[in-house]
Amino acid sequence: MKRTVEPKVLYFGTPVVLISSLNPDGSTNLAPMSSAWWLGYTAMLGMGTSAQTVKNLVERPEIVLNLVDPDMVAALDRIALLTGSREMSDSKRARGYRYEPDKFAAAGLTRAPSEAGPESVLESPINLEGRIEAIREIGGPDSHLCSLEMTVERVRVREDLLMSNDRYIDPLRWDPLIMKFTEYFAGGTPAYASSLARGWQMPPMPIPVASGD
Repeated sequence: MKRTVEPKVLYFGTPVVLISSLNPDGSTNLAPMSSAWWLGYTAMLGMGTSAQTVKNLVERPEIVLNLVDPDMVAALDRIALLTGSREMSDSKRARGYRYEPDKFAAAGLTRAPSEAGPESVLESPINLEGRIEAIREIGGPDSHLCSLEMTVERVRVREDLLMSNDRYIDPLRWDPLIMKFTEYFAGGTPAYASSLARGWQMPPMPIPVASGD
């Protein structure tokens, strides 16, 4: 038997990434998200339109996607409820979000240079550098969601994850951190209790990690 239901999120298992974008003052904003997929050298991202990351990318399209493995989950969760925007909605404030201009320090992560412009995350096993080509509203005017199309221009991979010809990443060694509904998973098993899960008794969140704040 099956039932027709209306889940709050459709996160059946998506990879978690940290997005680096440039703030108006030239500093790097770091934001966790988990609405990303790839086809060829194009990445499609989903975020809330009010996020500081989206505001940054509208004006400055340079971007780094820092892919996350299970060793980074605690650092990721430390900034899950932080935002790079001084202005936030009442619903975000009620869920416990707070403004933090230096999320590298808050997460305990290390800054590294990139050719794209925004600083990348040194601890990230895979960094994808590029630029945003298009931003489109999705879900109607009241959804406050958008899709972002990214062209990947450079791929930086930790050497132990590469196969012998450097053209492929070893699928057995690369173990991405996965967001499944409101929890982090690694290798199919729970990896960490997400801070975001505490907000599910509060007003609905359109997307759990994909705020891109």
